[in-house]
Amino acid sequence: MTTPSPGMSGSLVLDAEALYRELLRGVRSMLTPTTRLAGIASGGAWLAERLQKDLGLEGPAGVLSSVMHRDDFAQRGLSASAQTALPFDVNGADVLVLDDVLYTGRTIRAVLNELFDYGRPASVRLAVLVDRGGRELPVQADFAAARVALPVSHSLALARGDSGTFQFQVQDKD
Repeated sequence: MTTPSPGMSGSLVLDAEALYRELLRGVRSMLTPTTRLAGIASGGAWLAERLQKDLGLEGPAGVLSSVMHRDDFAQRGLSASAQTALPFDVNGADVLVLDDVLYTGRTIRAVLNELFDYGRPASVRLAVLVDRGGRELPVQADFAAARVALPVSHSLALARGDSGTFQFQVQDKD
């Protein structure tokens, strides 16, 4: 695991483009003829869109929203994030869910509920750019490009530049 230097908030440097290349390698090894990519809005959707193109897969990748199945819906309400769009038949598909950061597992739980509203896939696997630990639910990624330890007081999010390149934003929530 990678950890930021003690007492130096924001000193963690993650090369999101290098991690994307590792994710590309990992996802390529996971593909089957029935694999369909679906990214969690928004960072996971960006990853799925770029992977779909870089892997030469036909059609658009799917987008999964966790909004309607979140356990904190009462506090958060509807967000302005993307809505679920699955341009493939979920029934019998091998769905590879993509996300930027895996943390507590609650978003993954919500997304699985959303996915099953659309049908019954043959299998569902998870690939993430960064697994930061801190699980509250028994969820794990089948592939993680990196594992990073961050204090609970920090957030880690993927950002996408105008040119489509990725970078990470690490912020102190306090």
